Amino acid sequence: MSAEIREREALFSSKNIKLLKNPLSLSNPITVQVLGICSALAVTAKLEPAIVMAISVTLVTAVSNVVISVLRNGIPPRIRIIVQLVVVATLVIVVDQILKAFVYDVSKQLSVFVGLIITNCIIMGRLEAFAMANKPWPSFLDGIGNGLGYGLILIIIAFFRELLGSGSIYGFNLIPESFYELGYKNNGLMILPPMALIVVGVIIWVQRYYTRDLIEKN
Repeated sequence: MSAEIREREALFSSKNIKLLKNPLSLSNPITVQVLGICSALAVTAKLEPAIVMAISVTLVTAVSNVVISVLRNGIPPRIRIIVQLVVVATLVIVVDQILKAFVYDVSKQLSVFVGLIITNCIIMGRLEAFAMANKPWPSFLDGIGNGLGYGLILIIIAFFRELLGSGSIYGFNLIPESFYELGYKNNGLMILPPMALIVVGVIIWVQRYYTRDLIEKN
């Protein structure tokens, strides 16, 4: 077996693949670890800002994980949290400026919640629990996996809230006009924060019901 093949197998070993797959279900940061709930409630009234937030958090989590992993042996324990915050804050500022430059309307919808990525407990949790103790490549995969797991739940919540609350998906009307003529009305409650919490609760219940045995083993 050549060195190149061995290196590829090491990069995509079953252990590393789990870092990507588990946060999507068995260790999802929202439905299992119950982290990042605040932003899940705040930015999911429509699908577009939810997708942008999901991408932003995924990028910040992955890159900050790599940076902290590279620096971990040189960070004094007493200031590790400060260093982590500086790294995350720098990346969030970059993301915020990119959003304002290219998707300004979405940036306005996200408002202060982009800045609050700095204090997202998912990101800080992965830096402290994983990146500080692992090499850059696994840390990168862990960041991507947890970001995607977080984003998946945001997108699911936003899909149902926008569809049932506004009758549209990504701005396109999906409910036929004939339905409205027959008396169908959009559920205005779906775009309010309390309904987001209820949708999150339903997703948690469904996910834990169908994966309860696997979660316990994991």
